[in-house]
Amino acid sequence: MAPDRTPPPEVICTGLAKVFDSGTEAVQSLDLTFAAGQTTALVGPSGCGKSTVLRMIAGLETPSSGEVQIDGAPPAETLRKAGLSVAFQDPSLLPWRSVRGNIELALSLARRPIDASAIDQLIALVGLDGFGDTRPAALSGGMRQRAAIARALATKPGLLLLDEPFGAVDELTRQQLAQDLPRIWEAQGTTTVLVTHSVSEAVLLSDRVIVLSPRPAKIVADIDIALPRPRMAEMVRETAATDLIEQVFTALSDGMAAADRPLAAQ
Repeated sequence: MAPDRTPPPEVICTGLAKVFDSGTEAVQSLDLTFAAGQTTALVGPSGCGKSTVLRMIAGLETPSSGEVQIDGAPPAETLRKAGLSVAFQDPSLLPWRSVRGNIELALSLARRPIDASAIDQLIALVGLDGFGDTRPAALSGGMRQRAAIARALATKPGLLLLDEPFGAVDELTRQQLAQDLPRIWEAQGTTTVLVTHSVSEAVLLSDRVIVLSPRPAKIVADIDIALPRPRMAEMVRETAATDLIEQVFTALSDGMAAADRPLAAQ
């Protein structure tokens, strides 16, 4: 049986690049290290390659060049050991299983013990109390997304990869989840990589924000988020947070401006 909890790994991307068969260059030679136990947000313009980077880290997309090492091993090895979980924009729940059944299946596949009480607590935490026995077809899009987040967290992964995890939920629920869920992965010491379009969300949730350029993705800025925890939603209106938010927006603008310049001027 696999251990109940996977230690948080360090993730090292070396020369990571992706060119699709169509000829589209999505990611251009990234060198990036994600520290063990740290939460890092990837932000950038729509279509810049953020999700492609995440999928290569997860082992779901093969790099055209370069490599990903998760504690010195390729992603496939971490997947084999059930050491990472992914929550995408598309919840991809099994339609014939209830919310609880989807979570239980994830635990079984990860060879983790099934604790009914812990599952119920997690279901309640993501705002689905009373819907544990409901199948996905009877849930709204936002509720399905919350179920997918609960499923990803239930296995207590060492590495948690989140691709716009709150994109389908309403703003009030989004703020509540952004406040509550980090307490789980912080308590577990999880290494977390978050893709988001929301700059304020990136600053509120993360220890570090990586700003990417328009496609092909290159690193424009690497910004340390030295805000105290726990972080409440109101913090984004405080000076320390607004300064960091402005710094991220400036980096995004600089990346867009550089992409629009003629090559000789760059």
